[in-house]
Amino acid sequence: MASSTALFLTGVTTGLFAGGASCAAVQGGLLAGAVGRRSAEWSEEKWERSGLFAPVGAFLGAKLLSHTLLGAALGLIGAAVQPGPRTRAALMLLAGVLMVLFALDMLGVRAVRRFVPRTPASWGRRVRRSAKSAAVTTPAVLGFLTVLIPCGVTLSVELIAVTSGTPLAGAAVMAGFVLGTGPLFALLGFFLRSAARLWQGRLTAVTAVVVLLVAVWTLTSGLRLGGWWPATAPTAAAADTAPAATVVANPDGSQTLTVRARTNAYAPGAITAKAGIPTTLVVATRGTDGCVRSFVVPDLGVQKILPVTGETTIDLGARKPGTLEFTCGMGMYGGTITFENGNSTS
Repeated sequence: MASSTALFLTGVTTGLFAGGASCAAVQGGLLAGAVGRRSAEWSEEKWERSGLFAPVGAFLGAKLLSHTLLGAALGLIGAAVQPGPRTRAALMLLAGVLMVLFALDMLGVRAVRRFVPRTPASWGRRVRRSAKSAAVTTPAVLGFLTVLIPCGVTLSVELIAVTSGTPLAGAAVMAGFVLGTGPLFALLGFFLRSAARLWQGRLTAVTAVVVLLVAVWTLTSGLRLGGWWPATAPTAAAADTAPAATVVANPDGSQTLTVRARTNAYAPGAITAKAGIPTTLVVATRGTDGCVRSFVVPDLGVQKILPVTGETTIDLGARKPGTLEFTCGMGMYGGTITFENGNSTS
């Protein structure tokens, strides 16, 4: 079971570096309704008295509430149903494709518009009615409704909430994600308050480019998580921090392989072992946080949540010659085990 604290930090990191632009592209219209509409309909005195952080804060606070509740529900579902690594990988690829479509649509590519998912008409009518309201509660209502319009990266974080296996952990990762996206939404709110037309101009184009970059990252991660992406060579840093005895031949004729999971890498990133003999993989952690704690071996359908500190044992069986890949649950970090006939070297 994943640590709620670790999942919270994973959510914050994902939201800060990947989710902000993607969610802004999809949900920015709601924020414009929460902020820009107030500028047009409230009296100047009332608007100035409310300050920037009143409408934006209400929007983000309600968004945090709805997504935290969703995360708790997904964690509860995940306690009963755990999707396999390749199912998760397929959903990440779908999320990446959706982000590409959203970005191209923002850039004005007409050919993709028919393929871009749209909010159901009934939801759209409800949102438009809410956006036209001059009520003080409107920003909060629109923020809460963002849960009905998820961006591509949000889908990936929702998958993490499902695999967390508990309502608390699921709520933690979704809350962290929303808080991570908060700075960009606050900045966007500032621009919308000062000059709402920016959303229709250069800001839209810049955001679309960022979303495309995030889409590439998401697609690559999905391919790695599914074991469909060519393995990359380990970095020098990973090699330098490798355990002294990576491959150990046991007296009973079996072998034990050791990989150390660090916060941003697995060390070593590549191991060479002997084929045809019983093999045990030991994944060691020491104060480890982040997505590397979600350890996946796609070809075997293995997914383990590693402890912050400790050792996790995985039986690999007697492998035939070939390469076995492993990765973190987000497809960001990984490595390979190459099984060869004859003596092995690490």
